[in-house]
Amino acid sequence: MTLINASHDRASSIPKGVLFRFYEELNDYLPEKARKRELRFDLKEPTTVGKAIASLGISSGVVDLILVNGESVGFEHRLRDGDRVSVYPIFERFDISGVTKVREKPLIKLGPPRN
Repeated sequence: MTLINASHDRASSIPKGVLFRFYEELNDYLPEKARKRELRFDLKEPTTVGKAIASLGISSGVVDLILVNGESVGFEHRLRDGDRVSVYPIFERFDISGVTKVREKPLIKLGPPRN
């Protein structure tokens, strides 16, 4: 998997790879140039969203919600060319129990964050 800054590719109408966006403190795990921006992953082989996130050194224990093309998914979701992925850390003010498919209960209900 290759990580590429996607900001210069916005004008392209041909989807290539998977676009990721990491929010809030999840950016702390990324290289400085990759923080707070959309990133394109060129997939060399089929993979899951969980494996893609882990390849960046982001533990599943700090991810509370994953949206692929606007729909909540779990770590086992298989990525496809052209997917848009949003990855969120713990939600402290909102109850996402009915939305998240990452785990049975949101992180806020499980106690202190796991790294």
